[in-house]
Amino acid sequence: MKAIKIFLSVSLLVAAVVGCSRQRDASPGKVHIQEKNGKYTLYRDGKPFYIKGASGDAHFDALKRAGGNTVRVWDTLNLAKILDSAAANEIAVVVGLPVFNSDYMAFYNSGTKVAKQHEAFKSVISRFKKHPAVLMWCIGNELDFPHKPAYLNFYKAFNDLTEMIHREDPDHPVTTTVLNFNSKNIFNINARCNVDLISFNIFGRLSFLRDELKGTSLFWNGPFMLAEWGINGPWDGTEQTAWGAYIEDTSTKKAELYLERYKTYMPVDNPRFLGAFAFFWGNKQEGTHTWFSMFDENGAESEVVSALQYIWTGKKDAHSFPQVKYMLLDKKGARDNIILSPGNYSSAEVLMLEKAKIKTVKWQIFKEDWYKKNKIHSTKKLKPIEGLIGADQGLSVNFKAPAEEGPYRIFAAIYDENGHFSTANTPFYVITDK
Repeated sequence: MKAIKIFLSVSLLVAAVVGCSRQRDASPGKVHIQEKNGKYTLYRDGKPFYIKGASGDAHFDALKRAGGNTVRVWDTLNLAKILDSAAANEIAVVVGLPVFNSDYMAFYNSGTKVAKQHEAFKSVISRFKKHPAVLMWCIGNELDFPHKPAYLNFYKAFNDLTEMIHREDPDHPVTTTVLNFNSKNIFNINARCNVDLISFNIFGRLSFLRDELKGTSLFWNGPFMLAEWGINGPWDGTEQTAWGAYIEDTSTKKAELYLERYKTYMPVDNPRFLGAFAFFWGNKQEGTHTWFSMFDENGAESEVVSALQYIWTGKKDAHSFPQVKYMLLDKKGARDNIILSPGNYSSAEVLMLEKAKIKTVKWQIFKEDWYKKNKIHSTKKLKPIEGLIGADQGLSVNFKAPAEEGPYRIFAAIYDENGHFSTANTPFYVITDK
């Protein structure tokens, strides 16, 4: 996240003396955060509540079965259905309130637009504040908190929202989410905003978190949670082909990374840490339709779900998953920068780490979605290209290269007899001979 920097000398002095994020006094209520001798504890209905969470808005039954207890969602339009489903599965919900980032000052400088947003969120709070599934409210996702006077209207709108929520619903804490760990962001939130805790979305930089927490202890010692964590995103220095396609790990490797990162880098021993949300509990298009997805489009579970179950409960899934080693395309890997000619036939195969009872293998070819001028990946589901792959051929397949020049990717989803699946894919580029 970018930084919010109001480094006024008076604010710096106050922050250094106070040494923690602002909080309301922990009065008895449905949900509150309590501090005792430097240790922060989240209480829900009078009992300590440690977040074992996932970001996503579906598969709550699977989350409960895996030992999770909280979801983080951003859908206010379908919030009633989400909360009811969560409650039925004894899942708590962090409700995200999507607001514009601070760089959209055309919005924040319009009193009419800000007032309309304020009233809309006030209506949401009023309607759902007594729902048993609500755990807390989160204003914005990956916001920037700049220091310049030009952003005063952003701060006013933000603080008006937090004050309204604290007034309308004193039973649930308020947080905001920033990207990675930026000390300037943290300083300015602490100095200028009235949130009960700070939340971070951290992926590839999780290994730096413990040291970064120490680096801000002079002016901030408040509670925090990880609103998103997981494997590296395409933005996290991920390897690319010569034409810029991101090289994606197999789902087997992703499961290993979740376990390794949690065990090695998650700050579970930090007395200010309230828990974390794995990303993404569901199926979504971001870079590819498999990059973050822990489920397929029909609800089948990948091995990452089993990894999280082990993290949350110490127990592994009773059933194994197909163990994928890697995929080859014409005996080459993704790092070999595979170039194909339009209409020519090629072969792809998936190599397994161990013998598994494979039920089906689903092969698909998609046009790439890696190039965007604004560097933001589309979240719109892509359609596979039809007519390129022959009949089902198991772990190996013959296919015809697309006729149109450009970047593509071939995917394999391997399903076992338990309904579990694993994934692998390889990017390639079609060049037309001229």
